[in-house]
Amino acid sequence: MTNPTDNLRTDGARLWDSLMEMAKIGPGVRGGNNRQTLTDADREGRLLFKSWCEAAGLTMGVDAMGTMFARREGTDPEALPVMIGSHLDTQPTGGKFDGVLGVLGALEVVRTLNDLGIRTRHPVEVVNWTNEEGARFAPAMVASGVYAGVFDLDFAYARTDAEGKALGAELERIGFKGDEPVGARRAHAYFELHIEQGPILQAEGVDIGVVSHGQGTRWLEITLTGRDAHTGSTPMPKRLNAGLGMARITELVDKIAWHHAPLGVGAVGHVEVYPNSRNIIVGKAVFTADFRHPDLATLNAMVAELHTGATAIAEGAGLGIEIREVNSFDPVAFDPSLVGRVREAAQRLGYSHRDIVSGAGHDACWMNRVVPSAMIFCPCVDGLSHNEDETITPEWAKAGTDVLLHAVLQTAEIV
Repeated sequence: MTNPTDNLRTDGARLWDSLMEMAKIGPGVRGGNNRQTLTDADREGRLLFKSWCEAAGLTMGVDAMGTMFARREGTDPEALPVMIGSHLDTQPTGGKFDGVLGVLGALEVVRTLNDLGIRTRHPVEVVNWTNEEGARFAPAMVASGVYAGVFDLDFAYARTDAEGKALGAELERIGFKGDEPVGARRAHAYFELHIEQGPILQAEGVDIGVVSHGQGTRWLEITLTGRDAHTGSTPMPKRLNAGLGMARITELVDKIAWHHAPLGVGAVGHVEVYPNSRNIIVGKAVFTADFRHPDLATLNAMVAELHTGATAIAEGAGLGIEIREVNSFDPVAFDPSLVGRVREAAQRLGYSHRDIVSGAGHDACWMNRVVPSAMIFCPCVDGLSHNEDETITPEWAKAGTDVLLHAVLQTAEIV
């Protein structure tokens, strides 16, 4: 028998208008956004989001990490809420959709419920997490991490930006250091809609990514110590070139990633060389290696391969070496029941779909530790993200939000 709710759809035009309106705040230099967390632009975006939530009849709460929870009441006062959301902060040269689609798609779900007069037993809460990107204050996903008990509040407040400004002080400055204890709002379930940030869905012509797992991550900081020397007058056999060692280890990182492809990935990212002069051999190099894989044993094996190989490279070049782990994030398996609901919703609505592993970290990865969680991906053009040229289509945005609507309805229970 056909359920009368099977064909429910969100208002794609309204969603797109909201995305474009939010994108006017903190504009980038070539069409994207620079709305870094706890800046004046972030405050402006938060206030716009708050006004939209209030217009939709939602009540707004803010916790001590500045995370915003906009609540639509359910019919059962004892029922825990179904949380849906993502983040509004961006990279310094970010796109208009990374994170923002998840927040405003969640708001569109609530607006649709209002339009159709649908009530749910569980409350529905739209969430905007603070500092998901970690671009200004490292680490990323810090507010959801405090919620999940991964970080404590004092640690989060003490994070500083490049100018030495502390996260806690900046929360106060923009007026979003809330009174609610972090984690006091328990949840029944959590869903997060996001752009894929990778090329798979578009390349395969698939509408919806059903996210089954999140990749684990290991960030390693490698310090090579050689000897500064004149590039012109130092014979080749007498050189202790930390730059050369860095180049060889960079190639090693790439080889390890290829050895564990297609799910394994790796690259050298942040690089600093000293004294960084044209005519001085690099005496010291500090750089990071980023490895990711959805299987914990394989991820740890990749790290072990780097330790062995990099140590051998350093010894062969006469360099000192230190390898320090600066970030560790174990692989995530999302809740099978909620993942199944996302898959069923896509099928019910006639959207093509496939299971997919998230290559990036998301607030849902921390939330999954304390509440059943799932994610929905929509394609993005050429898989480009963390870039002002990041873009999606209105049709992709609507499809992902339609699936979110149906997964939420099944979980929040229509009455």
